[in-house]
Amino acid sequence: MNTSAILTVASCRLEAARQVSVLPDGHRCRNLHGHGFLISVFARLPNGWASFDGAEVSELTAALEACVGGLNYSLLNDTIEHPTDENIARWVRRNLDVPGIDRVAVQSTEHQGVDLDATGHAHVWRRYKFQAAHRLPNVPADHKCGRLHGHGFEVIVHANQDIGDRDLSIDYDHLDELWAPYHFELNYRCLNEIEGLSNPTSEVISAWLWHRLKEKLPELSWVTVFETGSCGANFDGHQYRIWKEFTLDSAVRLKHAPATASQHAVHGHTFTLRLHLSAPLDEVMGWTVDFGDVKRLFDPIFKSLDHHPIHLLEDGPQDGDTATIAAWVRHRAVSDLPPLARVDLYESEGCGSVATTDLTTPALPV
Repeated sequence: MNTSAILTVASCRLEAARQVSVLPDGHRCRNLHGHGFLISVFARLPNGWASFDGAEVSELTAALEACVGGLNYSLLNDTIEHPTDENIARWVRRNLDVPGIDRVAVQSTEHQGVDLDATGHAHVWRRYKFQAAHRLPNVPADHKCGRLHGHGFEVIVHANQDIGDRDLSIDYDHLDELWAPYHFELNYRCLNEIEGLSNPTSEVISAWLWHRLKEKLPELSWVTVFETGSCGANFDGHQYRIWKEFTLDSAVRLKHAPATASQHAVHGHTFTLRLHLSAPLDEVMGWTVDFGDVKRLFDPIFKSLDHHPIHLLEDGPQDGDTATIAAWVRHRAVSDLPPLARVDLYESEGCGSVATTDLTTPALPV
């Protein structure tokens, strides 16, 4: 199975208080406050790092929990001088004794966080919502998206804090200020009636926002648009990427687990499976790949895994760990979906594997 990289992903939650005194006087985050943080790490672990093949996720999770355990239910300022989300991510990267770390992510709320990439650049992000109607005017007559319908759209604005020249790194409130006029323009509207959005696919909306925000936010990294909770598009000024998410309820067993390991027994997960595709924009249709086509073409593979014992499938993955399954999915699906660049598979919140040929794919909250 030819995938250029397997990333192991581990996450854990952290309850802690902080004061961020580097913020301007009067800023609410200068006050003592607390968060339920979600800390995630993505690592290209070398072969043989774990105690057995398939234990990478559980052992990386244990290493991460041990690393941040001293921060749990603490005042972060006692350990980190200025405990911004970015500095927490940098602290984790310095102190987590794990090879091959590609990315560290810190979410301080469901709607905001920082991704520290492999180059050490910190991408701050903030999530926004708007309610709107749209229709796609160029689809075939029987396509459901040709009918006027609506969505609770979500947008994530990502900004690279390390390419600007600000005295103070980008604050979430600054992103709020920049987003406010677009919320006013998009919320409770029919998108087709807005100039530049006559064909408002997720890709077109993400590019429409990119070009407007980039003028005011030179540090802009990506714009992400969720059309629904399970699909959406990214635009980074050059490349369009989409994703489609699925849920698998499947049984597994790790064949290499020793008898003393819990994964040796047959068990199961509600897996989150996310397919990422990258392709040029179809100028007529306004999309890279139709979400409906992704679902239809992937359906045979989905049905072969969902509500099945994955480790026993005759032509299925050769083991029940997320890395093996994700690599198998990508190998099987790419012939029908050539733009497929990456497969994420999570067995629990933020814990799983990524099989990818594109390590530059925009970050999404796990």
